[in-house]
Amino acid sequence: MRPSDAHEVSQLNELKINVGALMVGAHYAEAGVQVMVEQMPIFGGYAGGLEETTIVDVATTINSFVMLQATWHLDGPVHVRWGITTAREALAVAGHAARAIDKHTHLMLGNQYYTLAGPCTLMCLLETAAQAITDTASGREILSGVAAGKGVVTDLFTAMEARFMGECAHAVAGMDLHEVNVLLDKLVAMYEKDYKTAPTGKRFQDCYDVKTLQPSEEYVQIYNDAIQVMTGLGLHYWDD
Repeated sequence: MRPSDAHEVSQLNELKINVGALMVGAHYAEAGVQVMVEQMPIFGGYAGGLEETTIVDVATTINSFVMLQATWHLDGPVHVRWGITTAREALAVAGHAARAIDKHTHLMLGNQYYTLAGPCTLMCLLETAAQAITDTASGREILSGVAAGKGVVTDLFTAMEARFMGECAHAVAGMDLHEVNVLLDKLVAMYEKDYKTAPTGKRFQDCYDVKTLQPSEEYVQIYNDAIQVMTGLGLHYWDD
């Protein structure tokens, strides 16, 4: 199954649902199609803090399989202040929720990516790495990204972010969980101090050749810089 084959139902915040979603869910169940149910619990919102939002995240995920007969669940804990999934608190919610569910079930879990910085910036790639590492170490099967610049600007995403997401996931696979936590603490500290001045980055057509679909030399260099940062933190996938 490819994620793109799934039909989508969106839950509401927090632990809410409307009649429309129930009708769509019933239709998909009768049709026997693959169903992706998505939800983005808000850290600092109705649920409250880290522990409360994590509980809501777990409950919402389980609910998607019970009420809407999901094939897989697309998560995305988001920070109420920054509107991103790569903040320290959002990563903690996503990691703890996925570890709990993965330990006790065989449910298929995904997570969606919303960085603060835009493409063709080191910060965007480091944010992407932090979430890819969190998702992989916590047992998620599907990584859905990357919606750079909070996913609100047209054309503000490229394949380079998705490639870095995949390579970081490969790099961290099988790593000891304590080592992962130490790495993440150092990695997130590199970019969280820059939230208020996060670079907008460049649109796809401004950092790619739209005819050959190749990234610009500038972006390739930034990508290589990000690799050096991650290698310095202990990931060595690119050396293999």
